[in-house]
Amino acid sequence: MAPRSHPTARQVRLGTELRRLREATGLKARETAAFLNSTSAQMSQMEAGIAGVSAERVRRLAAYYTCTDEELIDALAAMTGDRKRGWWDKYRGKLPQVNMDVAEAEHHATFLREVLITHVPGLLQTPDYARAIFRYMRPELPESELTLRVEHRMQRRGVIEGETSTPYETIIHEFALRTRVADRQAALAQLRRILDQIEQGHATVRVIPTDQDGFGGNGASMMYMGGPLPLLDTGLRDSPTGTVFIDAQAQLKQLRTLLRKVEKASLEPTASRDFIHRLTKEL
Repeated sequence: MAPRSHPTARQVRLGTELRRLREATGLKARETAAFLNSTSAQMSQMEAGIAGVSAERVRRLAAYYTCTDEELIDALAAMTGDRKRGWWDKYRGKLPQVNMDVAEAEHHATFLREVLITHVPGLLQTPDYARAIFRYMRPELPESELTLRVEHRMQRRGVIEGETSTPYETIIHEFALRTRVADRQAALAQLRRILDQIEQGHATVRVIPTDQDGFGGNGASMMYMGGPLPLLDTGLRDSPTGTVFIDAQAQLKQLRTLLRKVEKASLEPTASRDFIHRLTKEL
C-alpha cells in the first residue's frame, strides 16, 4: 500500500498497537521486517500509520508475535477495513485534520464520556453557541471557515442522535451553563437544547454546582471514548498545542480515576436536569 502523507489518528493508533505487540515479544523491527520480506523503514512506516496494512498481515503478525488474544486480533484486523468514507471526509483539506480525527473517533466509539468545565460540550451545542465559541479563536477565522466549523460541529451531533446512537454521558460545571458566550436568547436556547437531549435520551447529563464541596478538578475537561475492548479505549484532552489523543494504558487509567472523582462531585442525572431547568427560569 502506498504511504500516506497525513495518516488519521485511527490509522496511527493501529500502527501503535502493532508496535506494542512487537515490543512485548522483544523482537526488533528488522526481525519482523525480515519475516515479512520487508525493510526496517517500511516497518517503521507501518507502525507509524504512514503505510497501510491489511487484515491478513495483521493476523500474520499476531501469530508471529504469539499473541493469543483473539478479541484484540479481531479488533485490530477490523481497523484495517475502515476505508469507507465518513461524513467528515468532505471537510478534509478545508478544516484542520484534528476535526476529522475527532469525528472519526466518535463514530467508532462504543460509548462516550465527557467532562467540560468552561463550555457546553460540542455534542450538545446549538449553532449560535458554537459560532460564538469559534469567534474567539486566535487568529480570527474568516467567515467561510467559521461557517464550516459550525456546520462540522452540528454534524458531529449525529453520533448521539442517530438511529444507531452511541451512549453519551457528560458532566458539565455550572460555570459553563451560566456563561453567556453570546446573549441571553442564545444562552436560553442552549439550556433548552440540553434539556431536550436529556428528554429524548440522547445524553445523560450531570451538573457540578459552584457551591459543591469536594471539587478541585478545574482542569478536568476531557473526552473518554470506549473501544471495541478496554485495551483500545481512547482519551482526548486539549493542550496549549492542540487536541491530544491518549492511548497509553497508564494514562487511560488516570483518566478513568479522574472521571470517577468528578462524577462523585456532581449531581445525579435527575437532580441535574432539575438544576438546568431552574437555570432557564433565572434567565
